[in-house]
Amino acid sequence: MNCMARALTDPWTLGGVEIPNRVVLAPLAGIGNWFVRLQAKRYGAGLAVSEMVSSHAIFHGNERTCLEMLRIHPDEHPVSVQLFGADPDVMAAAAERVAAAGADIIDINMGCPVPKVCKTGAGAALLDDPDKAVAVALAAAKGSGLPITVKLRTGLRPGDGKGVALARALAERGGVAGLCVHPRHASQRHAGVPDYALAAELVRELPVPVLISGGLRSAQQARDAFEQTGAEAVLLARGSLGNPWLFAELIGERDQQPSRDEILAEVDWVLERAVEHMGEDRANRYLRKFYPWYIERLGGTRAQQAVLQSALQQTSTTAAARDLFHGAILDDLVAAGYTLAP
Repeated sequence: MNCMARALTDPWTLGGVEIPNRVVLAPLAGIGNWFVRLQAKRYGAGLAVSEMVSSHAIFHGNERTCLEMLRIHPDEHPVSVQLFGADPDVMAAAAERVAAAGADIIDINMGCPVPKVCKTGAGAALLDDPDKAVAVALAAAKGSGLPITVKLRTGLRPGDGKGVALARALAERGGVAGLCVHPRHASQRHAGVPDYALAAELVRELPVPVLISGGLRSAQQARDAFEQTGAEAVLLARGSLGNPWLFAELIGERDQQPSRDEILAEVDWVLERAVEHMGEDRANRYLRKFYPWYIERLGGTRAQQAVLQSALQQTSTTAAARDLFHGAILDDLVAAGYTLAP
């Protein structure tokens, strides 16, 4: 297909897996469980990728990892599970377990810059060892029988080019079905402007589909990166947190911001799914990192948002959190000057 003729709404295939459009939920460490992925799918994501899962934890049968992190909802498909690890044998065994859990694709993280991941030789540390990285990718394919993609950075630090070299090696020798490129160096984390020109070079050069990630916080940024790079698809990460409507916007299913009622209905859905996923007590603690995303969507001044945020962080039940969002117990907050945006 001519790059100029492509649209984010076009269907495509990745390693033989049919994907209805080119808007993808990126892996979100500590966040991208089944209900977060399902939320993205409800709003139109063509593919959703799981949070990063340890191949060693799967290999050793860690109960929470195997029961919670490998949980896949029937309505998620197609779905990709992201693994990390640096031992090919362990990766092969873990990939087999992931395939049995129902994944359609396996993604391997070779870009995470977090020290506790890199010190094990996994994540961005694999940029320094292309032979091992290729062996890990091949092992995942052999163990699972599924298409394998790899998500990577363009380097460890400015000027080293190791991620670019690894991308070439994986495409030529690693048997990957595609590459997900975040065109920043690992040392940048999420700071700085992504190098979309470099990503475009990889798109033109590599014989496998290249997906683009990094810095895509709005629909316009995602559209611009898609056009500038010629990538096969775009991956939405932090820009989609508390904003699943972004997926619908990118595939042309809505062109307006969500109303207060829509936001509150989505908060209710998230609360219910979290309790379903991990039980009331754990859900109440886990969701505290979710609340700021939806508070921001509701609007109001920074001071007003801070009051609601403080109250939500002290709730002891998800029902209390729901009441705060809906205003059922906001009398004290209103007296302190807080009002929800109209």
